[in-house]
Amino acid sequence: MKFAIITHALHYQKKGQVFAYAPYVSEMNIWGRHVDEFIIVAPPAKQIDPVINIPYQLDTIRWSRIPAFSLISIISVLRTIVVLPVVAIKIIRAFAAADHIHLRCPGNIGLLGCLVQIFFPGKPKTAKYAGNWGTNKKQPWSYRFQKWLLGNTFLTRNMQVLVYGEWPNQSKNIRPFFTATYWDREKEPIIDRDYSGALRFVFIGTLSPGKQPSWAARFLETLVANGKNARIDFFGNGPEREDLENYISENGLNESHILNGNQPKEAVKKALKHAHFLILPSLSEGWPKVVAEAMFWGCIPIVSPVSCVPWMLDDGKRGFLVSGNPEEEAKTFYEKLKSKDLSEISQRGIEWSRYYTLDKFEEEIKKLL
Repeated sequence: MKFAIITHALHYQKKGQVFAYAPYVSEMNIWGRHVDEFIIVAPPAKQIDPVINIPYQLDTIRWSRIPAFSLISIISVLRTIVVLPVVAIKIIRAFAAADHIHLRCPGNIGLLGCLVQIFFPGKPKTAKYAGNWGTNKKQPWSYRFQKWLLGNTFLTRNMQVLVYGEWPNQSKNIRPFFTATYWDREKEPIIDRDYSGALRFVFIGTLSPGKQPSWAARFLETLVANGKNARIDFFGNGPEREDLENYISENGLNESHILNGNQPKEAVKKALKHAHFLILPSLSEGWPKVVAEAMFWGCIPIVSPVSCVPWMLDDGKRGFLVSGNPEEEAKTFYEKLKSKDLSEISQRGIEWSRYYTLDKFEEEIKKLL
């Protein structure tokens, strides 16, 4: 089977192998175990980061390079008008050659793929919508349009649309789905945690406005100021790193706030095994894998209630949902530490997360193909 992938993920080639962002490639490698060839339409990366990128495992890969494009300014719109015909032609060629079409949404390249697929109604298709499916609030028009088009069974035919969470009143081609990180064989005994002493928190994600690392820093600062022995390790890089560094330095937080940068999967896994809590105050999410990963190791999530997160946390029975300012949330959390059975919350998360393994994920992929 020739399997066409339309994605905005940045790719690069080295020593005959094609690399891209590790969580995405790990997932696609599972699809690749059941197909013969990948036909990838994706933009090239300008920088190579071996820490967060891994290679595809499939032997036969055709990568059709396209320029990335956007619609955020007049100049970018003009550039898009110029490159759009080239991108569209390459997508059409990939679709024509493929036995199965797979779109990665939302994104500008995914949007173009959504439009082109209309002209291939007979080919089997899947679309992975990795964003917040459950609401149109505060989302770009292109995201709202993609969701409408994917759910329109007259224009979008022979397609299964994989979305995170279960949502009411959806068209028949919308299928609740999930993602995973660990295999059944990776399950290990959980390290016992003492919640009465020093507490360790982790933040794992891009240091960007959307992930709100500064919120996590202020949350931890408030806990420490109220007398709690705690520290937070930040894993990830991004545009807010310099501001975060300055905030930590100016407020004398160097002992309790540690910046680790991008780290390989095993380092993150080790941190989750020992941490008490994960903080992820994102403004938007699809299926936040790091939340499921944290629960897999007994680390309790403290997360904003976006997308399917309340469902993942069973409305707070498997973690803490936070939506206010970090200082007030930290004070509330401090009081809950005294009254909540944290071991029970952790255990509920373990049982839920260890159901959604890569073994189950692969079984579902087989059904889709």
